[in-house]
Amino acid sequence: MFNIHPYPISVKGINNMSELKTPLYDLHVKYGGRLVPFAGYLLPVQYAGITAEHMAVRTAAGLFDVSHMGEISLTGPDALQNVQNLLTNDFSTMTDGQARYSPMCNENGGIVDDLLVYRKDGQSYLLVVNASNREKDAAWIKSHLSGDVTFKDESDETAQLALQGPKAQEILCRLAGEASLPEKYYTFKNNVSVGGLACLVSRTGYTGEDGYELYTANENAEPLWEKLMEAGRDLGLVPCGLGARDTLRLEAAMPLYGHEMTDDISPLETGLNFAVKMQKDDFIGKAAIAAKGEPTVRRVGLELLGRGIAREHDRVFIGETEVGYVTSGTMCPYLNKAVAMAIVPKEVAAGDEVIIEVRGKKIPAKVVPLPFYKKS
Repeated sequence: MFNIHPYPISVKGINNMSELKTPLYDLHVKYGGRLVPFAGYLLPVQYAGITAEHMAVRTAAGLFDVSHMGEISLTGPDALQNVQNLLTNDFSTMTDGQARYSPMCNENGGIVDDLLVYRKDGQSYLLVVNASNREKDAAWIKSHLSGDVTFKDESDETAQLALQGPKAQEILCRLAGEASLPEKYYTFKNNVSVGGLACLVSRTGYTGEDGYELYTANENAEPLWEKLMEAGRDLGLVPCGLGARDTLRLEAAMPLYGHEMTDDISPLETGLNFAVKMQKDDFIGKAAIAAKGEPTVRRVGLELLGRGIAREHDRVFIGETEVGYVTSGTMCPYLNKAVAMAIVPKEVAAGDEVIIEVRGKKIPAKVVPLPFYKKS
């Protein structure tokens, strides 16, 4: 789960705290969000409750404030060359309006972060990075640029909202013409008028559902949120917080930096092979990944067979032998079962039974295929 404060913070006195506010802070207060510090910002962990928000996204729609994410632009004749060198995926085959996921590795083959890359044109790319890594990523990218390329950190001037769930398209079509929206997953359209507000609309998300991520200027954030809520209220749209964002991504087996990915774990060890193109001429970390050879560990799914919820760092055993560790775990509201992801030896296979040590108690579990949930 997120490393967030477990108790609500009163609004009174919040201005004396060091945490930043997103452009939607006042609306979180208005809608009754339970505010906590996360990644340097004050954000809602929940509104009506994590389970209710999770179920709304699976069955109708939820609206998230993800303005704490970082946005970095690379422009110029050598922008593509730099994106290719920084990231493990191959961007030479992208066309305008496509988005692509990729890890970004260090020289030892560990993961600096994972991010989305948007190709606006052949000389203009938008990189969206994790909030907790924004400053680290910006410094890393800047220090590894070469040639004719311009770097700009646009995070402080950009708000991001995520509209997720099976009703997301119907809701957004009430504010923007269907023809103006991206049709395919991992594509986007820029300068889309959503209720009269200019947005970059991306058909992406972090919940395992269909949906959109909308990027807009800070001053548009509040009216955009209100327009979306009004358009979707009769369809079951609810505001959602960090808690549901985490349970949704875990139920869909989506990795999270700091859990399934770290500076010491290679993308191949955590199951991100699809986004690592070793046939590319080069990228930072390629030599180290190649030198390691075939990974000896892998990320697997675990379904708990006894009572309890596994958490990050809980130890995994086969018999009396410790074989791995949990990276994330939770009770999945939609599936109504406790699950976890773990790093274990590659020989551990689906159907194998293991033991997870949870707060000193040993709970049986079985290895299951990932993802735990996949939308029909």
